[in-house]
Amino acid sequence: MKDYQFEVCANSVESCIAAQAGGADRVELCAGIPEGGTTPSYGDILIAREALQQTKLHIIVRPRGGDFLYSSTEQRIMLKDIENARRLGADGVVFGCLTAEGDVDIPLMEQLMKASQGMSVTFHRAFDVCRNPRKAIEDIIELGCNRILTSGQQPTAERGIPLLKELQQQASDRIILLAGCGVNEANIAHIARETGIREFHFSARENIESSMLYHNSAVSMGGTVHIDEYTHTVTTAERVKRTIGALKASPLAPPP
Repeated sequence: MKDYQFEVCANSVESCIAAQAGGADRVELCAGIPEGGTTPSYGDILIAREALQQTKLHIIVRPRGGDFLYSSTEQRIMLKDIENARRLGADGVVFGCLTAEGDVDIPLMEQLMKASQGMSVTFHRAFDVCRNPRKAIEDIIELGCNRILTSGQQPTAERGIPLLKELQQQASDRIILLAGCGVNEANIAHIARETGIREFHFSARENIESSMLYHNSAVSMGGTVHIDEYTHTVTTAERVKRTIGALKASPLAPPP
């Protein structure tokens, strides 16, 4: 399966360890999954790096949820977070910035790319809310990014197949497209077959019930979105294996 690459969106060090056990090539470590992923803590990065021996570690650099138009203060934070990821031994960083008009913010991206020299760079799903994906992909190639994480500007990669196929043809061998959002064991082979994409991003998470004996279900820690405080989600090695295996077992897989 060396022709394919599998990246797990890991919401914790525990998920990183499961991703490695399941055979993932790399993880993207994120905090704040309900917000679409935010920069993980120093401790998360440090312990994940110690735990991952066979699996590459990429770090999302996103100071908050919401849009991808960043203030000067947020830009400074992102530069420091890239510096921190490098110091802690990350193999890559994941970020994306847009202008108010919905185009790639080239001046800011140039600063972040300079700070990221020597690490792999993925332009994340800010791409999925840009106004002109065909122009954006050319801008991102020119910036020197290694890959683009995208669902084809749709809620899931499966629904984004038409644009993903078009972008894969446009990209050719100039940049890697990483299909993500809603990728799982049931659809990964279909997405690969229809688009020609060879890198996939998925979470392979399952719900884990809390070990708490006492529950106060009247209280939620979330301000606007109700989250069950007595359930959390974690990547499982078995589901990572199933997702990879679903593509390996398909007619698309290269011979061993």
